[in-house]
Amino acid sequence: MTPAPEPLTRFIAEVRQALAQPAAHETIAAALARLVARDDWLPPAYAQPHPDHYQQYLLHADPAGRFSIVSFVWGPGQATPIHDHGVWGAVGVLRGAEHSQAYLADGTTPPRPVGDRHTLHPGAVELVGPDVGDIHKVSNAIADAVSVSIHVYGTNIGLHPRHVYPAQGGIKPFISGYANGPDTPAFGAG
Repeated sequence: MTPAPEPLTRFIAEVRQALAQPAAHETIAAALARLVARDDWLPPAYAQPHPDHYQQYLLHADPAGRFSIVSFVWGPGQATPIHDHGVWGAVGVLRGAEHSQAYLADGTTPPRPVGDRHTLHPGAVELVGPDVGDIHKVSNAIADAVSVSIHVYGTNIGLHPRHVYPAQGGIKPFISGYANGPDTPAFGAG
């Protein structure tokens, strides 16, 4: 594996240390806020948008399967479907901005928005997961620019079975995978 940029190496170490402590998710969210406070460490290859849909690049997968770190890249107008995660996670905006709308969905009726849509700006961090609200839709809040966020999840999220909740109701299983290619390998811990 390719060595990680120094800020990412430090974050990987902080996540590993936090997982051994109580209140791990809050500690990880604080470490993620420090990581996304600086926008000078993510190599450009991991911030490339696709013209038709958002991209998800694996930055690091813990060898023990305890967590993964991913960059999400949003072109103008791009959005996720309404989806869940099934595990804890934290999302931090590195550049641009994202809209996030929480939903209630049971698969038998159409998903219903919960509360107001909110906007996350650079440096902002949001927790997701079964204990804090796991179903949402995310979109690029910038009409004419790319937005990038860094996510950390309590599993290798690109291999983890999850669900999409169509607007008319129902549940569809999916596994997201990654956009990594030969020029964008996951990083080792350094």
